[in-house]
Amino acid sequence: MNKGNCDLACGLISRSYIMQGQQALAKRQKQVKALLSSRRLPEEGWDEQSIEMFIQDLSMMDSNNFVGNVGVGEREARVACPLVARRHYHLAHGIGRSGDVAAEQPKAAGSSLLAKITSYLAQDALDLAGMHDLGAVTVLPLATGMSITLTLLAIRQQYLAQPQDKAFSSSLDCGKSGLEKPNLPSYVIWSRIDQKTCLKSIDAAGFKPVVVELLPEGDQLLTDVKGIQQKLEELGPSNVACVVTTTSCFAPRAPDDVVAVAKLCEAAGVAHVINNAYGVQSSQICALITAAWRKGRVDAVIQSTDKNFMVPVGGTIVVAGKRRPGLVEGVNKVYPGRAAVNAHVDLLMTLLHWGARGWRQVLQGREDVLPYLRECLEKAAETVGERVLVTPNNPISMAMTLNKLQQQVGDQKSTHRDATFLGSMLWSRFISGTRVVPKGKKQSVAGIDFLGYGSHADDYPHVYLTAAAAIGTKRGECLEFVDRLIRAYQEYELKYLARSVEPDANSSETH
Repeated sequence: MNKGNCDLACGLISRSYIMQGQQALAKRQKQVKALLSSRRLPEEGWDEQSIEMFIQDLSMMDSNNFVGNVGVGEREARVACPLVARRHYHLAHGIGRSGDVAAEQPKAAGSSLLAKITSYLAQDALDLAGMHDLGAVTVLPLATGMSITLTLLAIRQQYLAQPQDKAFSSSLDCGKSGLEKPNLPSYVIWSRIDQKTCLKSIDAAGFKPVVVELLPEGDQLLTDVKGIQQKLEELGPSNVACVVTTTSCFAPRAPDDVVAVAKLCEAAGVAHVINNAYGVQSSQICALITAAWRKGRVDAVIQSTDKNFMVPVGGTIVVAGKRRPGLVEGVNKVYPGRAAVNAHVDLLMTLLHWGARGWRQVLQGREDVLPYLRECLEKAAETVGERVLVTPNNPISMAMTLNKLQQQVGDQKSTHRDATFLGSMLWSRFISGTRVVPKGKKQSVAGIDFLGYGSHADDYPHVYLTAAAAIGTKRGECLEFVDRLIRAYQEYELKYLARSVEPDANSSETH
């Protein structure tokens, strides 16, 4: 209903009523105008009707939704099931083109605009979270692992574009002189984190991961920067595609020292990729990343949309700082074919729902719940005779020892359940997200054998349970978690440990 149609409607009902309705429509249209002109989050979040109106308007700009459109190509965004069409707001063309996932698509002006504005809002949201000096941002319809693989493949493409007589740089325009191409580096140096995805991503990209173990400091496990430097020297910088570090991780591991590694990579002329899967929600981690690309080399930082923005699984945001934005463009170009628009729609709707004020409140709420969860976990540990590990460098995850359970169970010669069964007990009591990590677990990932897998170290001295103060966690959930934890722990002791210490009827003590 534009102004002309509203004028015509005045001949049907009272003009005063129509004008009031027109003002209401104009207010929503002004929201859209402000969004497109500022390319930033609105300060106040939009209501659901405004969000849906905007998405529907974008959808009607795609050719499959044109009135009278006749499509005779092999891909005309035909959707058989009306339920599926409505679920996706009739956005069926996807985004990008075969040569670049960020390219405009002629048949899908609305979807292309949706993808572009989503990238702008994602950049603004990251800046508000504390990740400053952003130079390039792309949203991908891939989960974190596949986005890491794609980023590593883009690094390989950059090497292919390099003439042999020049050092590797972030430029995507080199290699046009016709000089002989260099030998491709085959190694990726990786600071150990016992989570399979990143290691499998390196392997899937065709590189050989070189593991650098962590250094213990009290209860924490910290980055071995000297160890990374030694590996670079041993292998030779020309043979190393990049160094991969991790910021968000399970305690007792701390975020990698990305600033020190960034300086090291810049000096060595080696790319640096940061796996920041769920680090956006932490102002401390965002500040580390900002410092890293200001003081050293960071080629790409990869973060999950579901872990940071509370949307369904299936999206990532790949970013780089102002000093070195080229790899993000390379990631867009190496993506094969078009892409689904679902991840963009979910993120766009969520960011518009929050607005800048709502996003800041969500971030602050997570920061506030961190010390509260730690306080609750400390009380639970005191109740059952355990302790919370001291891991001040980890701003999201924390851990409580289960040494008492493991020691008591481990002393028994009879068959028994080990401490990991406590995790199963918690799961059956509808507690999700906790991890019970035993000592000495053997695990093979991407052809590499690990000892003590899960604890990020071969011989970590404690059995423990983790919990995270993640975005969206409420205080009431913290209280309910520790209450069920205490009851499960005590039930474990009574049900399994007491049984295992009962005297054997055939032993001499019974006579």
